[in-house]
Amino acid sequence: MSDYEKWLFTASSTLGLSVLGLMVTILLAYPLAGALALSAQIAAHIGTLVFAVGIKVAYVARLVFLSRLGRPVH
Repeated sequence: MSDYEKWLFTASSTLGLSVLGLMVTILLAYPLAGALALSAQIAAHIGTLVFAVGIKVAYVARLVFLSRLGRPVH
């Protein structure tokens, strides 16, 4: 397994975890906000921003590694 394939796996895993984290923080920040303390609500809103950035960075990294491996980039 080449280094690019390892990095592709890492980028794909990070993308999946970021999507999951974004979904959880959206649920905490909006529908379940009434059950949380203010500090937890603030953390959930900040987490929403952080996970959204994680999705963007991981997606771009994934595209770069697919390109470097000569695989189709869609």
